[in-house]
Amino acid sequence: MAVGLPESGRKELAIQALAGTETLSDLAAQHGVSRKFVYQQMHKASAALDEAFSPAVRDDEVLFDLAVTKSWLRQVIVALPLICRSSYRGVVEFLRDLLGLPVSLGHVHDVLQAATRQASVVNDEPDLSGIRVGLHDEIFQGATPVLAGVDAESTYCYLLVAEQRRDADTWGVHLLDAAERGLRPDYTMADAGQGLRAGQQAAWGDTPCHGDVFHIQRRSEGLANTLSRLATGATSRRKTLQAGISRAGRRDPDGKLVVQLEQARHTEARASCLARDVRTLVQWLRHDVLVLAGPDLATRRELFDFVVAELMVREPEDPRRIRPVRVALQNQRDHLLAFAGLLDVKLAAIARAHAVPEPLVREACILHRLPTTSPAYWQGWSEL
Repeated sequence: MAVGLPESGRKELAIQALAGTETLSDLAAQHGVSRKFVYQQMHKASAALDEAFSPAVRDDEVLFDLAVTKSWLRQVIVALPLICRSSYRGVVEFLRDLLGLPVSLGHVHDVLQAATRQASVVNDEPDLSGIRVGLHDEIFQGATPVLAGVDAESTYCYLLVAEQRRDADTWGVHLLDAAERGLRPDYTMADAGQGLRAGQQAAWGDTPCHGDVFHIQRRSEGLANTLSRLATGATSRRKTLQAGISRAGRRDPDGKLVVQLEQARHTEARASCLARDVRTLVQWLRHDVLVLAGPDLATRRELFDFVVAELMVREPEDPRRIRPVRVALQNQRDHLLAFAGLLDVKLAAIARAHAVPEPLVREACILHRLPTTSPAYWQGWSEL
């Protein structure tokens, strides 16, 4: 095993690998390690030899001369924000402190905008007809919305533009421009943004826009976390009040503290029960309904409706927090579960191609939710 090989053994292994008297496969077998490990030790020893025999260089010795031109300076100004994530002021400080060159924030902005215009020309050249699934979203640079579009298969970003608005007209214009470059996907995926969806419908007509599950899951988990914090706070208040009563002893003749403690216990019990129930529903939603490898579309719809109904039952306990999430789930059901319909079609095609029952194909799909190191995985694998 490579982990158990002592330092002296690693040195000897590296020397033998550099000597070349034996093949790397033979060395790996002799020492009980992988070929990759042998390569690593050999390269490490080679780098150490190069460093040991390289001529010493003084710190003040000139290594090479660099021709500083206006073009090179523009490259530096563009590279610092893109590669080093530098701010405009960071670029100004770099040029001032290292090169003794004073530049203004406006100059940095102008150089970057000019580079953006050049890049836009290059970005508009590729043919987008090969993209079958588009992923659309709205991100923000400060308060400025940025419309984004990405190819699901290659992660190529075919749309990334800052706009003052993110309404239907703005989205529609950019999607029409992308269509002129050949973009006509089978379907897209996006959140429930009204402007985004309306813009796509206006530009592409009947092209489906399926709902992504990330945003709604994050929102649901945020609700569960908030209710858990409220329950924890209720428990803390009950414990504080209980400790105060213990210190007061008999100095509570009218029993006000006892009444407050009883109310605190009731509030704690309700808050804890609500937090626990909502957490369970959110976990069901994540692991049983919106998970990729799961039941068929009809079953998912039943489970989804059950989760929504249970949230509605608990909505009077905290309508301000629960209602927005419940309404969002209820309104987006068909969009959120659209992926399940596509999965059903693909699994059915696999079953037909291999002449096996469709339930077995789904079981094989669900099995891969388990890690291959799990005994349950191999038990299920053997059964299938």
